[in-house]
Amino acid sequence: MSMMSEFKDFAMKGNVVDMAVGIVIGGAFGKIVSSFVADVLMPPIGLMLGNVDFSDLAVTLQAATEEAAAVTLGYGVFLQTVIDFIIIAFAIFMVVKAMNSMKKKEEAAPAAPPAPSKEEVLLTEIRDALRSK
Repeated sequence: MSMMSEFKDFAMKGNVVDMAVGIVIGGAFGKIVSSFVADVLMPPIGLMLGNVDFSDLAVTLQAATEEAAAVTLGYGVFLQTVIDFIIIAFAIFMVVKAMNSMKKKEEAAPAAPPAPSKEEVLLTEIRDALRSK
């Protein structure tokens, strides 16, 4: 078996395709959450903290000189990334929790017994008729 045919077999398996779709959707979801945090959530938080823009929060380790730019530790961007992560993790947790809840409901509902076949109904009628005699 050639390497190309092995790769084709691997790439065409259902799990790989499902995983690829999940990664693409997850990437798009991450962008949505990042935009939500940066554009909707952080401005009011920054306003409450005295017009603080989190992306500008930094500690200067070495001041700028004529020869080199300033060396800064940009912890504000890190804080924003941590908040993004927490929101994404919480959203994924809620989705998984909802899916598990639906799965439990499906398992809890017992399947109705199948209706008796025409032959069973006829045999039951014959049995009942014989008992009544």
